[in-house]
Amino acid sequence: MAKDTKKKTVTVEQYGSAIRRPAIQRQILTGLGLARIGNKATLVDTPETRGMIAKVAHMVRVVGE
Repeated sequence: MAKDTKKKTVTVEQYGSAIRRPAIQRQILTGLGLARIGNKATLVDTPETRGMIAKVAHMVRVVGE
């Protein structure tokens, strides 16, 4: 059986600042493709991505799935 080639995506938006946050949280934001407030990134919806979002949930919101 062929797998579905269309992958699910999730769009996240940064609404909190990375200033005065631990370095690991700043690195996670960079890994998600976010740099400043208002930036949006569309990512493949994987458990790894969801885990990264959970670690910085106080600074990002999921705006689309």
